[in-house]
Amino acid sequence: MQKPARLRRREFLGSAATAVGLPYLVPCGVLGAAGKPGAAERLTVAHIGVGGMGTGHLNNMLQFRSEGKVNIAAVCDVDDRRLATALKVAGPGVQPYRDYRYILLRKDIDAVILATPDHWHAVQTVHACETGKHVYVEKPASVTVEEGRAMIAAARKNHRAVQVGAQGRTGLGAWYTCRAIRNGIVGKVSKVTCWHYANPVDENPIPDCAPPPELDWDLWLGPLRWRAYNPRYAPGTFRWFLESGGGQIRDRGAHQFSTILWCMQADHQIAFTVEARGTPPTKGLWDCPVEMEVVYTFKDPDWTLVWAQPGEKVGKTEFGNVFWGDREYAGKKHLVLEWEGAYRPAEPEAIQFKAPPGGVSVERTDEYADFNMNHKADWFKAIRSGGRPAVDIEIGHRTATLCNLGNLAYLLGRKLVWDGEQAVGDAQANRLLSRPQRHPYHL
Repeated sequence: MQKPARLRRREFLGSAATAVGLPYLVPCGVLGAAGKPGAAERLTVAHIGVGGMGTGHLNNMLQFRSEGKVNIAAVCDVDDRRLATALKVAGPGVQPYRDYRYILLRKDIDAVILATPDHWHAVQTVHACETGKHVYVEKPASVTVEEGRAMIAAARKNHRAVQVGAQGRTGLGAWYTCRAIRNGIVGKVSKVTCWHYANPVDENPIPDCAPPPELDWDLWLGPLRWRAYNPRYAPGTFRWFLESGGGQIRDRGAHQFSTILWCMQADHQIAFTVEARGTPPTKGLWDCPVEMEVVYTFKDPDWTLVWAQPGEKVGKTEFGNVFWGDREYAGKKHLVLEWEGAYRPAEPEAIQFKAPPGGVSVERTDEYADFNMNHKADWFKAIRSGGRPAVDIEIGHRTATLCNLGNLAYLLGRKLVWDGEQAVGDAQANRLLSRPQRHPYHL
């Protein structure tokens, strides 16, 4: 891949860990005042990670480009085949990169869209904010609590809009459900349960081998400890390792918990207890528990959140959640939300529900019918206004904390009492709120 002639590889790697994030690389004036783009009305964006969800994000930006809202400056991926495909889709004038740090050196780029594996989210978000870029980052926001805190600090210090890709909060289905729950459709909700199918098992383990020639394995691993390549690690199968993906709870849970916290007006409830149990796999490399149940207990107001795989399937689709109340509506004392409220519509009773006079108003960005487009439009609005998007990084961090602590309680096999900053009286758990990251790919 083409690299800037002004910076030799050794010089770049030698400075990557300490200098790639220095604000002087992108003077704040380039992007304009008060969080707004610079002289050009269009935002100039770059895509980092263009497989899977990254392809969908690129297609969204092509639509925005056709509407005159963005320029697409660059695409980046550690897999040459994916990169070549993305470059062909993006069209003329778009620069390809294998290493994301070269994108951060470009002064013409206002914002980046990160669809890399979970273990890269925090490092790339922090570096992007420190070099003056606004960020759209896939969920889950982070894989450790320390990473999430660093992401918030970088966004706030550098006045960047960081949107986490949990689209439920700008999805129409979740909005109908949130409006109904907040206005008491089933009275006081004391419990929310989630059902989800189990984590998979690596039924056919295979030995380590050389990585495919198109893949830069060192860059794919990034912050992770070094290990030999195995096809069971990547690309999408990183999800089934507690170290890199965290299983269903950190994947889909990041979606569902975000929507649930929104409906319950619970973003401020950062203290809770968490208990977990699960069934570990008996073969293969993947180490996420096959079946799992995690119970979170909140106080003031009191309510319980339960993640269960498989759990009790109350709805019709593969996963979803149920709000359990104390008042009957349409013959039931509960309200179901399939998936997380973006990919599936709300239940008819939520859609038809009429808020009482003087009831709670629930705001959402509604520029596009497509929920992915709408979520990015909400991010654009925050960039231009200098405000915060619907799933600001602080919200994304709190959601990821639920997921990460659920996995930690499972690993330790005991109840954790979380006060919003640490596990009370549990030094071992607190040591596991962070982990070493491999040089030079670290915070």
